[in-house]
Amino acid sequence: MTVPTPTEAPQILALLSTRLHEMTPQLHKAASWLLEHPSDISISSINELAKAANVKPNTLVRMARTCGFDGYDEFREPFREEVRRGTSNFQDRAAWLQSLSRTGNLGSLYADMADTTLANIETTLANTNADQLKSAADAIVAARRVYVLGVGLNHALARNFSYLAEMALDNVTSIPRDGTLAIDELARADDQDVLLAITFKPYRTEVVEAVDVARQQHMKIVGVSDSAASPVIAGSDHGFVVCTETPQFFTSVVAAAALLETLMAFVIADAPAEVINNIKHFHERRHELGIYYAEPIS
Repeated sequence: MTVPTPTEAPQILALLSTRLHEMTPQLHKAASWLLEHPSDISISSINELAKAANVKPNTLVRMARTCGFDGYDEFREPFREEVRRGTSNFQDRAAWLQSLSRTGNLGSLYADMADTTLANIETTLANTNADQLKSAADAIVAARRVYVLGVGLNHALARNFSYLAEMALDNVTSIPRDGTLAIDELARADDQDVLLAITFKPYRTEVVEAVDVARQQHMKIVGVSDSAASPVIAGSDHGFVVCTETPQFFTSVVAAAALLETLMAFVIADAPAEVINNIKHFHERRHELGIYYAEPIS
């Protein structure tokens, strides 16, 4: 019976372990070293590993083939994927990031971007808890109307949140719409409504002014910003601080996107059961109208 090629790093290590007794002395030596140093697989080149294991690079290629892989690159990929998903430990990831800086002239920038992006998401989600998210989701689901405000760099974040919400709920819209001011959109809003406002330093005046108007009209406010002292978080009903660090010029919104996706998951989980049918109907209708591309039938 043919054993399927493993697709996960732990499965590969388990297979290596079970096949050690079948291997030639050199293959056994290479496999034993990898089993003792699994974190090095994702971050080191084949030449570096071969030198560390005191074998020839081709030995690692032959070892990979004994596990069902075409070559060593295919063998190593699941270990790299584990690091990308964040399922390896922090020390492994740090070593991987350091290895990136050795890959060429722009390797250092790539490593810095990867390090900062991962750190932004990790720190943001670590400083947020399920109770905070559920409380904000409760307010959004219960609201008569939810206004999602983001301008400039954050317009896409606001639009994406409302786009996803509109598949399931009827009470969410992004502002400002073309040709309007954010404060005009809130003219008839009151304590039955919610404003989800997004802005980062330097804070946009129109967003801060809209939050002030929302407070005057007793709206519930969900603020997403880069500091607890931000004018859209301080004094708001629900505040989420996200990390925006970056080695480049433009503010990073990766962590904000991750937070808003997580909040959306809580909104859907918190909403009435019929929202699932709403989402299903939304996509079924799009298929019927030909909005989604269909592969031609041969």
